[in-house]
Amino acid sequence: VYYWECKGYTPLFPRILGHEASGIVESVGEGVNDLKPGDHVLPIFTGECKECRHCLSEESNNMCELLRINCDRGVMLADGKTRFSINGKPIYHFVGTSTFSQYTVVHVGQVAKISPTAPLDKVCPISCGICTGFGATVNVAKPKKGQTVAVFGLGAVGLAAAEGARVCGASRIIAVDVNPRRFEEAKRFGITEFVNPKDYDKPVQEVIVEMTGGG
Repeated sequence: VYYWECKGYTPLFPRILGHEASGIVESVGEGVNDLKPGDHVLPIFTGECKECRHCLSEESNNMCELLRINCDRGVMLADGKTRFSINGKPIYHFVGTSTFSQYTVVHVGQVAKISPTAPLDKVCPISCGICTGFGATVNVAKPKKGQTVAVFGLGAVGLAAAEGARVCGASRIIAVDVNPRRFEEAKRFGITEFVNPKDYDKPVQEVIVEMTGGG
C-alpha cells in the first residue's frame, strides 16, 4: 500500500507491484549461466551483480551499484524497456521483481537459487522479511554469546531478527510489541522476555534499561 500510494518515490503507473515470492525458472536469456529452466528460485529486490565493489565487500554487499533497490526504475537495465504490456502499451516493473504476477522477468542478479525440496508456498517471506531481520542481527548487530538483545516489533522481520539473535547465542532476547497475542508464538524464535509498551507510563526504552541493569 505504501508504494501504491507513491510515498517516497516518483509515481509510475501502470506497474506490477510485489517483492516477495518464490518460483520456477521457465527460461533464461543470453549469457545467463548461473541458472537453467526448472531451477527453483526466490526473487530478491536488492540484487547482486557479484562484480562491483559493494558485492565484493564483506560489509556492504546489499548495496550493489547496479541492482540496489530503486523504486523509480520501471524497466530492465539491459535495454531500458519493460517486459510487460497490455494492448501494446507498456506496464512497468517494480524494484526489479514485480511478483504480483504469475510470470515475471528479472535480472539474473535478482534471483537466488534454492533447494527444489523447499515448499514454494511457504518460502516466499525468505526473499525479504526473513533475510532482512536475520541479516540485521547476524551481519550488522553481531551480538556476542551471552549478550542481551531487544527486538522491536514481532512481525516477520522482528521474529527473524530474534532468530538471528538466538543463533548468535544471545542469552536474553527481549521482545517489544503492543500485541500480546504474538508473545507465545515468538518463544519459538528465541524470545525470552516480553514488554508491552502499553503496560507502562514511561518510554519503553527506560523499561528495558531497568530490566537490564543499564541497557
